[in-house]
Amino acid sequence: MKTIVRNVENKDNKEAIREAAGLLREGKLVAFPTETVYGLGGSGWMEEAASKIYEAKGRPSDNPLILHIGSMEMIDEIASCVPGPAKKAMEVFWPGPLTVILPKSDRVPYRVTGGLDSVAVRMPSHPAALALLRETGVPVAAPSANTSGRPSPTKAEHVVEDLDGKIPMVLDGGKVEVGVESTIVDFTGEVPVILRPGKITKDELEKTLLTEVLMSTPSVKEDTVPKAPGMKYKHYAPKAQLILILGEDIEKVVKEITKRVHDCREQGMKTGVIATEETMGDYDADEVISVGSRSHMETVTANLYDVLREFDHIDVDVIFSEGFEGEEYEEAVMNRLAKAAGHQVIRV
Repeated sequence: MKTIVRNVENKDNKEAIREAAGLLREGKLVAFPTETVYGLGGSGWMEEAASKIYEAKGRPSDNPLILHIGSMEMIDEIASCVPGPAKKAMEVFWPGPLTVILPKSDRVPYRVTGGLDSVAVRMPSHPAALALLRETGVPVAAPSANTSGRPSPTKAEHVVEDLDGKIPMVLDGGKVEVGVESTIVDFTGEVPVILRPGKITKDELEKTLLTEVLMSTPSVKEDTVPKAPGMKYKHYAPKAQLILILGEDIEKVVKEITKRVHDCREQGMKTGVIATEETMGDYDADEVISVGSRSHMETVTANLYDVLREFDHIDVDVIFSEGFEGEEYEEAVMNRLAKAAGHQVIRV
């Protein structure tokens, strides 16, 4: 299969959007940009499309898919009911990086939900994504458009790197804005629960909903079906071993990473460091890459996956990363880094 890349960065993209929508309606797959990461889309009504997504990604089939919609009217076809707090969250944060989990309707295939009676839904804000969803006219099931376990794609070239020859089309909308996946909130219980942190924070949700919002445990047991993507399996990992160094005092973190870089070098290992703009000059590893600035955490979320993928093209044996505590979007960044490190976290 030849993978075609179509540019949709400018407004004159109607032909590419129509072509992609036609493929989706036929049950084929299309990768497309959202404001968070690139998604790998297939018709949300077709079981065979969901099967193709799992196959292309090498994704476990008990890992639920998120349905993406272009209008609020589609909710009634997807969910059997919408609790008041979910409706409020959708009104405030959609289109945007929020996924809501609701009781599913009979029309949604269990293949899409991982066998669960709940369904994950969101409305992205990226203009090309909205245009595609509205042109397609059906909910589009779309996990991140990467090989399962790898860092999520924030550029079309990342998608091609992982899925070239496996899908018919990629819509290239340039680098995404947010850089980490959507916040997922479960509204099927009495109290809303964040299952995956993202740009929309716990504080923002509580201020909007005027109620307590709980944060779930970071993972689920091996024999349990996860209620949302990213809860059970290893995610976001670079090819080299990644070790996360955490501490309230950044000087102690830098000192610990410097010591470990030195120890690895004595063993003949090549080392990499994920630093910030504030600490770039403090390290003497083989490769040091800044993920962004601590004073502008939106740069860290935007660059995180790009940096993890960049290390895949550099010959290093081990990567040490600074952690982030007390900063804006801390939960979202640390969730991804901890999973990328396989929860190899050292506190100093």
